Amino acid sequence: MLHAIISGDIISSTSLEQKDKVILEEALSAMITELDNSFNVFGRVVKGDNIECSPLKVKDALTIALAIKSYVKSIPLDVSSYKKEKKRVKLFKEHGIRVAIGLGSMDRLDFENGVMDGEAIYMAGRKINSTSTYNKDRITIKNTLFFISKDNDLNREWEAILGLLDVLLAKATARQSEVLYLKLLGNDESTISKKLGIDQSVVNRHSTSVGWNAIEGVVAYFASSFSH
Repeated sequence: MLHAIISGDIISSTSLEQKDKVILEEALSAMITELDNSFNVFGRVVKGDNIECSPLKVKDALTIALAIKSYVKSIPLDVSSYKKEKKRVKLFKEHGIRVAIGLGSMDRLDFENGVMDGEAIYMAGRKINSTSTYNKDRITIKNTLFFISKDNDLNREWEAILGLLDVLLAKATARQSEVLYLKLLGNDESTISKKLGIDQSVVNRHSTSVGWNAIEGVVAYFASSFSH
């Protein structure tokens, strides 16, 4: 039986000040709760800046991965006063988090005791670790969304698709990311308008700017591809 495991690694988290690390960790924990309520997932925050998440249904994996990505980009950390590590902190604000979907078998999924062990989580974790910029002097981030399985044709297909989504999300503002997150959780624009306290026309404008129509299409394609 195939499982999807999502692994995430916050970009340049070590460059954040302690107060912002606390805000980040609390925000990630709140996000995991919301994702569980919306999709029935087991998720956890590891060492304050890493995420591991197992959705009940494989077809939801991309929706959840994009929700994680957009949520992190929407976290309101004010880094304007940072004097050190400015370049690394800027990368955090631009990209937020690397997210990898690993598709494979799992030997153990014991959510009650917090155990996830198997091929899918190893593949996702290795993919994230291979792209880490930790302790590197020169930082170049080309991609932050990844798909890995034992099927090379499948990997090539989703590498191309996720590369295009990466471009869209890198350009998204914090507010656009917030709207995207709420849309991925299944909220309509009227509900989002009330949640954020902004006009529905503004929600629609943010939705259009972030490329919701394209994102919605890709999410639907992923869900139909892995619905069996």
